[in-house]
This record gives sequence, structure tokens and C-alpha cells, in this order.
Amino acid sequence: MIMERLNKYIASCGICSRRKADELIQCGKVEVNGKIITELGYKVEEKDIVKVNGRIISKEEEKVYIMLNKPKGYVTTSNEQFGRKSVLNLINENVRVYPIGRLDMYTEGLLLLTNDGDFANKVMHPKNEIEKVYEVTTSTEITDSQIKSLESGVDIGDYVTKEAKVKKISKDKFEITIHEGKNRQVRRMCETVKIKLLNLKRVQEGKLTLGTLQTGKYRYLTEEEKNMVE
Repeated sequence: MIMERLNKYIASCGICSRRKADELIQCGKVEVNGKIITELGYKVEEKDIVKVNGRIISKEEEKVYIMLNKPKGYVTTSNEQFGRKSVLNLINENVRVYPIGRLDMYTEGLLLLTNDGDFANKVMHPKNEIEKVYEVTTSTEITDSQIKSLESGVDIGDYVTKEAKVKKISKDKFEITIHEGKNRQVRRMCETVKIKLLNLKRVQEGKLTLGTLQTGKYRYLTEEEKNMVE
């Protein structure tokens, strides 16, 4: 008899990450053997019947790891909302995957998708402090004062950001490296220090880089790349 935590089981079925699974459990969206479960530490056995949003789920046989160069205008939720397109529309494969983390609708660049909950957890868990590099294009010249503020951390309303790395590329473009994942964090940091942002693109996550991958296209990670987040 093999038992595992419910959130890990949901993630291993390719439904979502463990953290998102916890949200589903707390919202009463998960059933085990016909009973709604809201206990986060609940454990399931192989013979148990688990439903998420009324649908029976089962573990995926094949683990899939995809890098997408997300275009603007797409949301990173699993479902289309209010007529907006989901990044899943861009994945033309006979597998079910979900995005690891988020990029807002107007941010483009590197986005990882998988059906491997353990892999997603390694990428997203704050303790691993995986760095994310963004290329920022502005409508005005960036000042040294603004750069220093970003580097030292700024109050974005509900959170004071940790120290960041900033590399100036030109008078209206710079790279910023963070390892946190707060909602719209880079945009909010720029707003706080009065930087008028024109374009935001994630170009690197951990040791993974976009390289020559074209906007709107995707590819599978190599075995070596998968091990980069170990």
C-alpha cells in the first residue's frame, strides 16, 4: 500500500503545481472516493478515486518538459478568461501540461510547462531561489538613482523586494535579475521608482535561456536542461 499527499498526487497527474493543488483543496474542488477533502495533509492510496472539479484524474505515464517563448496577449492560466487566449493554445501536443509560475498578459518570454509536479515544485519553491532574468525596455532614459533603488530593494505596496541585480544595456534598456515570484513584481518595481516601461521580456530562468527560440514557438527541454534545476 503506497500513500502520498493529495497535493503531490494531483501534481503528478499533470493537473497543476503542488501549490496550486493546495488552493484547489482548500476551495473544496477536490474529492476522494466521493468525499470533498479540504485537509492539506490528506494522504491517498493508489486505489482511491480522486476527482478535481468533478473530473476523475490519473497519473500521466510520460513526463513532459517544454520551454515556450510566450508572446504578448496570452494568459498563463489553464483556461481562457474573458476572451483572452491561454498559452496552452500554443502547445500543439497530445499531452496535458500546465505553466510553471506566471507571466502576465503583457509580458513575453521564457515560460516552462510540464506535467511533472516535482519538477514544477523545484522551479517554483522559494527556498531554491532560482534566478529569473528580465529584459526591460523603457520610454525614458534610466538614471543611476533608479538602478540603485532597484538593486537595493523597493516597497511595492504589500512587499519589500529583496536585492536585485541590474545590468544597464543602453540608455533605455536594462536587465534585472530577481529570484522572487510576486505578482507583476518587475512591473511594480519599475512603477515604484518611476520607470516608464515599454516592454518586458523574461530571457532566462535559472540556467535555462531562450536562445534563438522564436516568439510563439516552443521546444522540449533536453535531458541536460532538465537537470539544471536539480
